[in-house]
Amino acid sequence: MYSNNPGIADPLLSIISVNYNGFDDTCEMIDSLKEHLTFSFEVIVVDNASKVNDAERIRQIYPWVKCIRSEKNLGFAGGNNIGIAEAKGKYLFLLNNDTFVTDNSLSNLITFMDSNPQVGAVTPKLKFALYPDEIQFAGYASFSKITLRNHIIGYGEKDEGQYEIPKRSAFLHGAAIMVRKEVIGKAGILPDMYFLYYEELDWCERIKEAGYELWYVPGGTVYHKESKSVGSNSSLKMFYMTRNRLLFAWRNSSGFNRYLAITYQTTIALPKSIVKSLITGRFDLAKAALKGWSCFFVTKKQVS
Repeated sequence: MYSNNPGIADPLLSIISVNYNGFDDTCEMIDSLKEHLTFSFEVIVVDNASKVNDAERIRQIYPWVKCIRSEKNLGFAGGNNIGIAEAKGKYLFLLNNDTFVTDNSLSNLITFMDSNPQVGAVTPKLKFALYPDEIQFAGYASFSKITLRNHIIGYGEKDEGQYEIPKRSAFLHGAAIMVRKEVIGKAGILPDMYFLYYEELDWCERIKEAGYELWYVPGGTVYHKESKSVGSNSSLKMFYMTRNRLLFAWRNSSGFNRYLAITYQTTIALPKSIVKSLITGRFDLAKAALKGWSCFFVTKKQVS
């Protein structure tokens, strides 16, 4: 059963969430977990240097939640890694703070993993919070080795029960990843050199290299509001998407495929993105793309 003791010795699940200026969303997420989950769990919130000390505010409202304040914004990976270091559960659940649950179906993910020891991590079905009958995630297709393009299965489709069978997935969705604690010791923590975007995809590669499988498990459902911290067409997103796509190719390709992937991104994908930004008058995006490209060459030397 649910325990409001933050020092519970052996929670079945450690739920880790990173907060960055998202106090209201984080509170809604915590409320939904407390209301609907019936198994033992702990909640760990890492406040990633929000403008206001949200860790203290959350602690006052939810004294049973373990709140950790980072005075520096460590990004998605860095924030989650702080929570991972404090987790006590058999399973860890990295959950975006802009999500919520409406039932106890996360228990089905635990049951699935208990029955399938070869599975290292899973993602539940994700649905749009504003359009709850539409799917956001029902698995990932594999990446093209050269273009690094793939697609999310089921994205934007009306949920009519077409994705109700668990299946292996090339990658898992960063908004909700449940992982065995033992996997951390073999695959490592999230790679924090990415800061934002692609870190969970890289982590998935490490988990697979450690000999585990990744699965989409629709027995559990999480509702996602989408990210509010980074605009859909922001220069920040453009910078990290450009740099990190190249970084992912560098770290996860080899031989001729690595050369082709880097060449494609540099000579086709990057110019296309810049031209599109210039045509639409978004000079800031063009500049961010160029900056991301140049910073890749610095970053890859640091992580090689």
